[in-house]
Amino acid sequence: MLVPDRRRSSCAVLIAAILLSSCAPAVRTTAQPSATPAEVQAVDPKVQALAKDWLIRTQQANPDRSQLEKRINAVLTPALISGAAKSLAPLGPLTGFTFVRSSTIVGPMTHKRFQQYTFLATFRHAKLNWFIVLDDAGKIAGIEFAPYSPKMHLSESQLVNALQKEAKREATAGRFSGAVLVAHDGKAILAQAYGLADRERKIPNTLATRFRIGSMNKMFTAVAIMQLVEGGKIALDAPLGRYVTDYPNKDVATKVTIHDLLTHTGGTGDIFGPEFDSHRLQLRTLDDYVSLYGKRGLKFTPGSRFDYSNYGFILLGVVIERVSGENYYDYVRERVYEPAGMTSTGSDAESQVVPDRSVGYTSVNGKLQSNTETLPYRGTSAGGGYSTVEDLLRFAIALQNNALLDAAHMQVLTTGKVDMPSMPDNPRRYAYGFGDEQINGVRCFGHNGGAPGMNGDLTICPVPGYIVAVLANMDPPAAEDISAFTTARLPAR
Repeated sequence: MLVPDRRRSSCAVLIAAILLSSCAPAVRTTAQPSATPAEVQAVDPKVQALAKDWLIRTQQANPDRSQLEKRINAVLTPALISGAAKSLAPLGPLTGFTFVRSSTIVGPMTHKRFQQYTFLATFRHAKLNWFIVLDDAGKIAGIEFAPYSPKMHLSESQLVNALQKEAKREATAGRFSGAVLVAHDGKAILAQAYGLADRERKIPNTLATRFRIGSMNKMFTAVAIMQLVEGGKIALDAPLGRYVTDYPNKDVATKVTIHDLLTHTGGTGDIFGPEFDSHRLQLRTLDDYVSLYGKRGLKFTPGSRFDYSNYGFILLGVVIERVSGENYYDYVRERVYEPAGMTSTGSDAESQVVPDRSVGYTSVNGKLQSNTETLPYRGTSAGGGYSTVEDLLRFAIALQNNALLDAAHMQVLTTGKVDMPSMPDNPRRYAYGFGDEQINGVRCFGHNGGAPGMNGDLTICPVPGYIVAVLANMDPPAAEDISAFTTARLPAR
């Protein structure tokens, strides 16, 4: 499920922010359905030459930044270019470059129109989809690449066989360490773990391993908010200040609604950066975050655009505490985890010994090391807790069976409200703590999470009845790539 997570490490498949926005979130690219050769159209030779040149230069870690707008230059960091080059270089020389299609797309934040071109790039060892977006002046507004995957619906047995081979291949290559669970109509059709939970002690990952899940906690926070909405204790159109009466900044308190916070349209900004790094272990409660960030003003007029905000979900956690009269962690344990049967999910402090909790490993200068020095004191309502693939399956089943919310509020929770950066074959919107998208013609919802040494993804596809949960104790996109491989091949109902 494609949902941006600002804390994630720079994903190698992301080259530049999409659609000329300095506030564009990190977007993971997944396998995109591509045209067959019979669908190939004509394209301006200059555009094809530009796109091909950029792909070659990216593979060599030497793109021409002068062709990008300044706001995108800030995103195209040397580390990001280096990561992309490392991902592309092993594919070998470029042997073919074919135009597939073009389309007009509208920037989800700027509402400007852009022309997007899709090319099929054939290397000696693999194929890729290469997307390049140009503005009216011919400037590059965004570029991405993704593994080539034609539209396909495998049978269930074919899917299981293909996924087992893919996960084993990725684990053997050192690109995946974690657990994979795919269920159909609530029953697991594949459940397997790979790699080590603790490399120093040689402890293997199992289905019971508790992986840190990054922003996937936002789903639990959003469910808790909607429970209070269902109970008549919160109004979605009410301002934050109605529930957090002592909030330090008046503009934020009076202008930002609960709806804005749930959809990342409140202009509340993020929490990660130098301030977080210097206070990482002192931020022990949600109120501690408000004390540190609560005086700052709005980034933009609430409701005017999508801008992924971890701080917005911190504030939702504070709202839950003020309205329920309970500690946030107690509330979600009692009202979300326990009703769903989630016995291995939580946000205990990192200093506390948690059975079966894996060690996260992040890549530093090409070498894996523990992510301990990047972790917060504990997870929050915005993310950072831990779970298992089996608990995520239980959560998805409880949600669909209306064990957490009634049918009407569950529908509101998971139906897209705000456009997100998307490709034509994969339209995406953000709902309330869930992404809502079309994958290979199938509507799915869920959320991912990523940070140094952790990555996860939960995708729920109601009509065909499939649930995909993947967790990893490695940098993104370790788990997301496995999830994307799976969802691109789900059987048709």
